[in-house]
Amino acid sequence: MNQAPTNVTSHAAGPFQVKLDPQAPDPKAGGEALGRLLIDKQFHGDLEATSKGTMLSAGSPAKGSAGYVAIELVTGTLHDHTGTFALQHTGSMTHGVPQLTITVVPDSGTGQLVGLTGKVTINILRSAGVDGKHSYDFEYTLPEAP
Repeated sequence: MNQAPTNVTSHAAGPFQVKLDPQAPDPKAGGEALGRLLIDKQFHGDLEATSKGTMLSAGSPAKGSAGYVAIELVTGTLHDHTGTFALQHTGSMTHGVPQLTITVVPDSGTGQLVGLTGKVTINILRSAGVDGKHSYDFEYTLPEAP
């Protein structure tokens, strides 16, 4: 009798570097009112990977308020499991207070990451003389073979 795979929840963490490449405004897609940036990341630690993606953003006349969405394709190794998966970002800033949700796109995992689900939290270190060091915390679930 075949047993269904069980899910195992795990945690991954580490630093990452990100390069954002602003793209020219597109009059067919909101022009100057909407920003479009290409994403290029290098993950280290429990996730050794690269990612490429696209971010769309909109500012606001209110100082410190904005919103963004992004999709990125991650390629690499997560705790000895190799493959690709997509991350979906939804973020907003309301009068300087950020809110961000980053989740694995359902059924986007390939290779040894098929069935991956999870949520990523980004931490940005801001202190005197140090600005912008990024790290991630990734709580994820992968099916375990029977």
